[in-house]
Amino acid sequence: EVQLVESGGGSVQAGGSLRLSCAASGFTFDDYAIGWFRQAPGKEREGVSCINCGDNDTYYADSVKGRFTISSDNAKNTVYLQMNSLKPEDTAVYYCAADTAGFLLAVVAGFDEHRYLEVWGQGTLVTVSS
Repeated sequence: EVQLVESGGGSVQAGGSLRLSCAASGFTFDDYAIGWFRQAPGKEREGVSCINCGDNDTYYADSVKGRFTISSDNAKNTVYLQMNSLKPEDTAVYYCAADTAGFLLAVVAGFDEHRYLEVWGQGTLVTVSS
């Protein structure tokens, strides 16, 4: 069974840090890209970052560039999202998703629709207070 499981969400004050994890199983981890998305209350789901998703290997949305870092541990089939200097506007449910590199990059970057991604985790809530 293909499965993604997120963990690491929580509540922090502005300026704080959290590290999210996305544990993958049921597919060949190295063959796919993993991306992070988030959805704030009342807003559309948006792409945050992805890894193994193209020539540059990683991609970040402008809103998180310089604050978030994506990494992977292939031995553990796990992707991490280190989030530093958190802001209240980072408050959202964070989801990870898996797909082929080119397509996932297009979705994370906003050039294709997230509803076409088929493999998602259940989400983990991040709340940043001011």
